Amino acid sequence: MIPISDNFYSWKKPIITYWLIGINLGIFCWELQLDVSGKLGNFVSNWGIIPEQTNTALTNAIFYNSAAWIVVIWRLIALPLSLFVHGSFSQILGNILFLWVFGKTVERNLGQQRYLLLYLAAGVFGGMMQIFMNPKLSVPVIGANGAIAAILGAYIIKFPKVKIDSILPLIIIFIPVEIPAFWYLFWWFIQQSFYGIGSLNIADGFTNPGYWGQFAGLVTGAAFIRMVKR
Repeated sequence: MIPISDNFYSWKKPIITYWLIGINLGIFCWELQLDVSGKLGNFVSNWGIIPEQTNTALTNAIFYNSAAWIVVIWRLIALPLSLFVHGSFSQILGNILFLWVFGKTVERNLGQQRYLLLYLAAGVFGGMMQIFMNPKLSVPVIGANGAIAAILGAYIIKFPKVKIDSILPLIIIFIPVEIPAFWYLFWWFIQQSFYGIGSLNIADGFTNPGYWGQFAGLVTGAAFIRMVKR
């Protein structure tokens, strides 16, 4: 299933969504250049969330060496930065598509500031949840998956019965259909298994999609929109 549009029209321009899409695409183009020069592995390791490194640095800082707080601080800075790094063509295209279809409507309903707050806060909280739930993971967790899950969660709570114009690919035939927005909640997690397609040359292959982070983002988005409605 490929979402195309939700048919909500408004004179308000989703400026933040435009900027988020542009920044994600711009950094991905930068990654392609680093991939050619063989420097992408270090870039992803520095910008990505690595739970094992974060937990090790935190333990050392608390019990052994106070200088390790520098590493802890950098790992915390990497939480929002990792939202803009992607490990494959399928991951960046999937995230951008969902951000475009669902994000612009959520932005128009929340307003620019609250929408941006939701995007960043959900992504950071999702990264923290991934560190807490999978402390031994040594593979970088990158991508805006948690933030997009939050937007999807907010959309489903706000517009659970809206029909999404979609394309259903059947081998070489593409059938236009209308699918309830709620079904994309399930499809979002299913399609994560395809995000390894078109992977860049990263040392550990395609990085971990961070399911705990996405679940946390989904819950954050749903809770945020309910709080705003009240």
